[in-house]
Amino acid sequence: MIVIAHFIAISCYIAAAALAALPFARRVSAPVNGVIAALVTGLAAHGFALFAFARESGSGSLTGLGPALSFAGFVLAIALLLVESFAHEVSLTLFAAPLAALVTIAANLSGFRPLLDPQGTRAVWLVMHIVLSFAGMAAYATAAAAGTMYLIARRELKSARFGAIFRFFPPLDTLDRVNHYASIIGFLGLTTGLALAGAYSIAYRTLVLPQIVWGLGAWVCIGALALGRILHGLQARRAAIVSTVTFASVVALYVVFRAASLDRGQFL
Repeated sequence: MIVIAHFIAISCYIAAAALAALPFARRVSAPVNGVIAALVTGLAAHGFALFAFARESGSGSLTGLGPALSFAGFVLAIALLLVESFAHEVSLTLFAAPLAALVTIAANLSGFRPLLDPQGTRAVWLVMHIVLSFAGMAAYATAAAAGTMYLIARRELKSARFGAIFRFFPPLDTLDRVNHYASIIGFLGLTTGLALAGAYSIAYRTLVLPQIVWGLGAWVCIGALALGRILHGLQARRAAIVSTVTFASVVALYVVFRAASLDRGQFL
């Protein structure tokens, strides 16, 4: 059932992206209700899969690579649904829904098995670190998606090509606000998650160097983006570039560390 539920979730995320692409293929109105329905259905199936796995595996269910990636895809889909529901348009789904599907596919390919079986306070501590860290990364991905869309739409506007992108992408100001707020939320979530991870590592002597290095790298990148916007008034175009480039760098760093530690089973 867990595998089937994940398959349904992945299919729904891909379907949401396909629906969001319709206005760019032909002149139809943005299928907001259809995209939201696909996302809700996918999230219901995804949530069921995670719940079933948690009941089966116990308090350490999110500690393995596969479960953690699945949870990351779930949180990213939630963030996407919230943004699209409030904005009442679907263009962000073109970028974020395939990412949620890819992360969930990677989770299934990695296998569903926990690496740790903590109990009591230790379990709560560890799960809170994972939840907050991945919530921060989901917000970071949202900021990067909005930044990428901003750069594409801005280039379209400057070239005076008023095609499908101009008609169906949100206004530049909206994309900039999404980038701004998502970067701040991501920074707060990742900061809290890393603080819990550091305290957990010290208390239980479970320091995993690649994980700490990657987490700090992600924190520095999103911190530069969020604090740059708050303290130094980072302009929209530069913020879009920073969010896109740094998020791609964080993903690349994760792939490198994951490949280096695959045989050792150290990097969650």
